[in-house]
Amino acid sequence: MRIFMSQTDPNAPRNAINIDVIQQFRQNDGKIESGMFKGARLLLLTTTGAKSGQTRVNPLAFTRDGHNYVVIASKGGAPSHPDWYRNLVAHPDVTVEVSTSDGSRRFAARARVAQGAERDRLFAAQAAVMPGFAEYQRKTSRQIPVVVLEPR
Repeated sequence: MRIFMSQTDPNAPRNAINIDVIQQFRQNDGKIESGMFKGARLLLLTTTGAKSGQTRVNPLAFTRDGHNYVVIASKGGAPSHPDWYRNLVAHPDVTVEVSTSDGSRRFAARARVAQGAERDRLFAAQAAVMPGFAEYQRKTSRQIPVVVLEPR
């Protein structure tokens, strides 16, 4: 994984936070022990860059729907989709790392974008547990995508 940061990169602070979260996750069997995401239940989503073809890793909040994992492409309510979403639309075969009761687990998954009633149900379920997602939807005119990660 290559990570590019510079003083002029507006994403540099977010990238630094993500790097720290990824390191903590991998060193502590999926547990985040310090920083703004301390104690948060996250997964690591590895995608292939839509344009670059390079591997990208993003820590994301999630919920479950049966055997599947559900993530929301909110980007904090920004007007555009996050890069990781564009990546998985272009390359839906992804890797997921998640904490389990006996450590962390890594597996291949197929990503698909939920539509219609399924999208609404899954979004509402995550917003019920993490109300910030409902606020993100109110902040933007785009419909925030919901992504289902189906273990292979």
